[in-house]
Amino acid sequence: MNDKPVSEAELQAYADGRLAPDRRAAVEAWLAARPEEAERIAAYRRLAREVRAAYDNMLREPVPERLQQAASRHVLWRRIAAVVAWLGLGIALGAPAGWYARPERTVVQSAPDGAVLARRAAVAHAVYSPEVRHPVEVGADDEQHLVAWLSKRLGAKLRAPKLDEVGMSLVGGRLLPGDSGPVALFMYQSQNGRRLTLYVRTEAARNRETAFRYARENNVGVFYWIDREMGYALASAELSKDELLRLANLVYKQLEGG
Repeated sequence: MNDKPVSEAELQAYADGRLAPDRRAAVEAWLAARPEEAERIAAYRRLAREVRAAYDNMLREPVPERLQQAASRHVLWRRIAAVVAWLGLGIALGAPAGWYARPERTVVQSAPDGAVLARRAAVAHAVYSPEVRHPVEVGADDEQHLVAWLSKRLGAKLRAPKLDEVGMSLVGGRLLPGDSGPVALFMYQSQNGRRLTLYVRTEAARNRETAFRYARENNVGVFYWIDREMGYALASAELSKDELLRLANLVYKQLEGG
């Protein structure tokens, strides 16, 4: 039994405390021989604790009526249940506030998937942007390594957009858990300390067309879009909606150009 290869699903279950007891020893031995993987799983556990601590009050909120109504639509309910389980929160996804379509592109992404992207980006921003000593795992002074590492983990060629022209410098980045694999988080900061995060994930299906969409999760504003095989979300609790939109356009142009 212990010779069975350790899967990513088992690692995620171990991080969540849901792994079957008969596989726990094998997974722990596998992690003991792989320090980098052990640190990744430890980071997942820290994130889960921090998210629960940050949103503990929401656990006591009643389930909104719109979420109860959505339960009758099986596919949508499965998506909502997945994100609620990941976050450990008994709350509904926030309602998006509107589309910001680029002239040459048309909206094709479905709202539930985009809402999940926005929600997770907002949670990641809320957890890590207040950090003073450890906001990122790898700093901007080692940007080349950071981008190469995150690209390898996500299985896609990533870039850290340059935002110096608008007064936002790269702080660094970190690896986060996602619903279907690792997620990259890049953090930026202005001279007066305002922070911005770019949340990047790979998508199961390629989308040829997309548009910006805006959502507000508690006090965090998010512009997000899905482009081909990648999903992006730009989040900040300190920048205005208009500022975020300008930054989203700048980020999009750089990523599209690359």
